[in-house]
Amino acid sequence: MTQTTQDTPALIPISLLTGFLGSGKTTLLNYLVAQPELKDTLVIINEFGEIGLDHLLVAHSQDEVVVEMSSGCLCCTIRGDLKKTLKDITWRFAEGGKRKFNRVIIETTGLASPIPILHTLMTDNFIASKYRLDGVITTVDAVNGDATLDNHIEAVQQAAVADRLLLTKSDLANAAALQDLQARLKQINPGAQQILSQQGQVAPQQLLDAGLFRAADKTPDVERWLSEEAYEPPHAHDHDHAHGHHHHGHDHGHDINRHDDHIRAFCFSFDQPIAPHLFDEWLSLLVGFKGQNILRIKGIINLEGEDKPTVIHGVQHIFHPTVTLPAWPSEDRRTRIVFITKDIERATIERSFTAFMQAQAIEQEQRQTRA
Repeated sequence: MTQTTQDTPALIPISLLTGFLGSGKTTLLNYLVAQPELKDTLVIINEFGEIGLDHLLVAHSQDEVVVEMSSGCLCCTIRGDLKKTLKDITWRFAEGGKRKFNRVIIETTGLASPIPILHTLMTDNFIASKYRLDGVITTVDAVNGDATLDNHIEAVQQAAVADRLLLTKSDLANAAALQDLQARLKQINPGAQQILSQQGQVAPQQLLDAGLFRAADKTPDVERWLSEEAYEPPHAHDHDHAHGHHHHGHDHGHDINRHDDHIRAFCFSFDQPIAPHLFDEWLSLLVGFKGQNILRIKGIINLEGEDKPTVIHGVQHIFHPTVTLPAWPSEDRRTRIVFITKDIERATIERSFTAFMQAQAIEQEQRQTRA
């Protein structure tokens, strides 16, 4: 794991807006940019393959809150430009040495997975020193969303990595079909909040501050961010904290982790503190072999020898700098890790973890013997 930091709240929050073609990203942006809550927001727009924003946003662009990037696909052919833009805007949109924005929204192309952009945000040292990912907002067409998920794996990935799922055109959708779509999205991504919208209208506060820290508050909200309870199927058994490793959500009836989109979403926990080097080795081995199929990881970790929890957040084989929290958010000291994977069963993850924990037990026994 990389070096820990407690300066995260001071970084500029970035919201990533994604969603398949025709799902309503442009309509949503046109509405959001006119709201007073976004007056200090800079919007980076990618128009590749999509219709540009209408005159409402153009009018607001006179105040230099919009950067248009229309020379190619933001998440592939011009990924370098994204880095350059994020580096340049800190001084380009400044006056008297003071930055003119406090938040960034990046609209991605609807034709691709947002994962490459998440990689860019995590891997560039300058960007990581100035910005933090606040959350991923994914728009889903409530009328055509089910067919889009059937035919485009990119749309499934967009939904899987989301923190907020905004169902657009909800007023035009058949009630039963909308309920089925919501259930399917719940299977793909149990922890994402679902929001219904008409004509792109939604309160900005429902979409923003989706990350570990809220912009106006330095206190982390781990329970909200992790949403551990969302990964529990109905009537899941209670935790028995005396037995160490708990298999959350085992239910031999309805299983929220099995569906036709090949996505597995689950949270598992472990009571005992974990040796830092073993945790690093396990995570490195896991993402080294399975990284392309691990869409997202987030968790709160109880490391051996540390009285404060460590927070991890990764996409595939790339991780944000870890954050050491000032204190545990509650009396619960379990390690809890949420995984969203493609074609990786929960049991595979758990077996690998168990093997490393057995190695820790042997190591501790050897230390006691030597003592």
